[in-house]
Amino acid sequence: MSLHIKDGRLIEPAAAAQRTADLFLQDGKIIGIDRAPAGFQAAQTLHAAGRWIMPGLIDCQARLRDPGQPEKANIESETAAAIKNGITTLCLPPDTQPAIDNSATVELIHHRNEMFGHRAHVYPIGALTRGLNGEQLSNMASLRDNGCVAFSNAKFPLANNLVQRRAMDYAAGQQSLVIIQPLDQDLLGDGCAHEGAIATRLGLPAIPEAAETAALAKDIELVAQTGARTHFGQLSCARSVDMIRRAKAKGLPISADCAIHQLFLTDHDIGNFDSSMFTIPPLRSQYDRDALRAGVADGSIDCLCSDHQPHEVDAKLKPFPSAEPGISGLDTLLALALRLVEERVLPLADAIAKLTSNPAAILGLPGGKIEVGAIADLIVVDPDTHWICQADNFISKGRNTAFEGWDFRGSVTHTLIAGEVVYESS
Repeated sequence: MSLHIKDGRLIEPAAAAQRTADLFLQDGKIIGIDRAPAGFQAAQTLHAAGRWIMPGLIDCQARLRDPGQPEKANIESETAAAIKNGITTLCLPPDTQPAIDNSATVELIHHRNEMFGHRAHVYPIGALTRGLNGEQLSNMASLRDNGCVAFSNAKFPLANNLVQRRAMDYAAGQQSLVIIQPLDQDLLGDGCAHEGAIATRLGLPAIPEAAETAALAKDIELVAQTGARTHFGQLSCARSVDMIRRAKAKGLPISADCAIHQLFLTDHDIGNFDSSMFTIPPLRSQYDRDALRAGVADGSIDCLCSDHQPHEVDAKLKPFPSAEPGISGLDTLLALALRLVEERVLPLADAIAKLTSNPAAILGLPGGKIEVGAIADLIVVDPDTHWICQADNFISKGRNTAFEGWDFRGSVTHTLIAGEVVYESS
């Protein structure tokens, strides 16, 4: 199929300036910018005057609950939510049921995505250890050959530091990316809220910053020992940002992300036991939130993710410590990124880079660029629309949002996967 996108404003992550231009697509790729190649004939024209054209978003951490938890969500529902909200690529952590520790599970995920029309690209992240049990290493080479883009143990602990070192050595030997969410399980305990005045007032079990920073310090040392290319996910603390900044300055092969909700919410938002605000890592202090914003702005934090964790209604109706942690984030990812621009945390191109070209480069994925020869995973955004976040309007099966009633600006009008329009607003 050939497509001409006319008069859109290109938001190119790598470019210092924005410009209005035409795009010409054929055979799933961008074949011309500004001028059509000789002999090009468009089968379809998409008029984009007054709208932004961006690379499709790449969400480097999104749980689709498939396979294993159909009561919460599935690939069909979550890829539909993704394309409506401009997300063309989803990276799936290994803590599915069963875990992504063998080729059969990887093939099942690919098959289910194909069965539902391949609405969005779904890239599995393989398990570091078999069954995520933290003891025996998985067959990373086989998982990589079957399409896993990185390796992680999700939130499951490794048996000891020796197992972690061996896993990182193995990954380094085959030049694979390791993804770590730094959590010291002993310090995490049964905590559910940031250690501070709010947790004390509400009588909630607390999670100290050291549950993240102590683990992160050890993990950084193992990166220095093994040379494994490592990505640290879902950081939440000011000290973590500083540790990442200093480790990068030493030239260690690391990158980092944080969940986008951490840039807006704090432990004060828990209010009177609002379980929609229960996350792991927990919402931290305003000081931590501001430090995360500074880390995003100066490049210490490379990417933003939704940390999408859809739940059925009953999972959030329990008392706060017993509720299941996590926020349904696909429907608000782009909107929150644009809010960062409105609040002057980031310029528009930099905000989009955190969700496109940066994760693409770190994970070795196609997409994330607007250039001749690139895959035509693109979105068209109307920057002037305003909408109120209402969970009842979500496409995701997870209605557990922390942003109910927020007023957002900007919405996706078209999503293209490999040059094909897979979503168009009515």
